[in-house]
Amino acid sequence: MRMSSNPQPAPAAAVRSWLQLNTPITDWQGRRVWLVGASTGIGLACAQALRAAGAQVVVSARNAQGVQDWAAQDVGVQWHALDVGEPLQVQATARAILAQGPLDLVVYAAGYYQAQRATAMDIDNLLQHDKVNYQGALQVIHAVLPSMLARQSGHISLLSSVAGWRGLPNGLAYGPTKAALTHLAETLYLDLQDQGIGVSVVNPGFVATPLTAQNQFTMPALISPEQAAREMLQGWAQGQFDIHFPKRFTLWLKLLRLLPYRLYFPLVRKFTGL
Repeated sequence: MRMSSNPQPAPAAAVRSWLQLNTPITDWQGRRVWLVGASTGIGLACAQALRAAGAQVVVSARNAQGVQDWAAQDVGVQWHALDVGEPLQVQATARAILAQGPLDLVVYAAGYYQAQRATAMDIDNLLQHDKVNYQGALQVIHAVLPSMLARQSGHISLLSSVAGWRGLPNGLAYGPTKAALTHLAETLYLDLQDQGIGVSVVNPGFVATPLTAQNQFTMPALISPEQAAREMLQGWAQGQFDIHFPKRFTLWLKLLRLLPYRLYFPLVRKFTGL
């Protein structure tokens, strides 16, 4: 029997190749990572996972909470207090971090969440969501991107949410800011791919964090921050652009994105009761 000189890739390998839109990051030894919004939840768990994998980790947040004690015990971890709503502070913090060496990965994980509906609209709360979730990301990107462009190297990862995929009840303040982050990541990817800079967007489902603890309903497919961190590292290792998890939940939501509005709206009302 004649053997083909060009064997076809295994299905799993073909899927990985199809998903690979960035240069895979598999070895974290010696890499410098800055995580913004890493005092609790996904940001902190990701920082700890990256440190365990060998990365030099810089963590920032407005409130130290439990992360400052962790940073003080490990020379491979630095802590910089940071309010992303203060542009001058963002620039100064970025300069101080970059003065110690280039950054291989910047993760924007800062987030603000309070449920809100249009029947009880709070404009100040809406703008606070925008200031932290979206404008803060712009400030951080503005601070680190010139260095990455000069080196033609680096990776920017934005922590968005499946809540930004389509409109949902109680998501008036939160959802649009996450939709904006996803759109921002897509545009950054198109602009920076040929500059040697990777871009990814992380879209978690429900993760047990202080933010989701506010929810007054049963959250389907709830996972821990540590599980979320493992999914993120796996996504970067596979060179993915769209890192979403858990798949048993997010793949159904991706199908919902394809529905026309005349089907989508009644389904959402039925399943949420709102």
